[in-house]
Amino acid sequence: MFELKVLTHFAAAHQLEMVSKKCENLHGHNWKVEVCVAGEKLNPAGVLIDFGELKTHVNDIIAKLDHKFLNELDLFSGNPSSEKIAVYIADALSRRLSGSSIRVSRVTTWESEDACATYTPGR
Repeated sequence: MFELKVLTHFAAAHQLEMVSKKCENLHGHNWKVEVCVAGEKLNPAGVLIDFGELKTHVNDIIAKLDHKFLNELDLFSGNPSSEKIAVYIADALSRRLSGSSIRVSRVTTWESEDACATYTPGR
């Protein structure tokens, strides 16, 4: 089994309901996103997927979130939490990789240096 990881960042604001009083206020984060993909076989070039190709997919997905007020996007039902952001990224990347032998193994969204959410599809 091979696993690749790419990192990216985006900035966005959100407002969470029924979480904690502080988080119910409009606020923003500089998110760090870790995206991992996995597969059993390398391609003829000896790689699972070219890092440039993977980064292009991830950057296209992140562009829909960057510098946005996440509550206004139709991408999330209810609170646009770190957990839901991770699910959105994983699902969007899975659709882009459909038809290949590569799968999204996990997505982690860091909303600060010491707080993150990880989504592992299929578990």
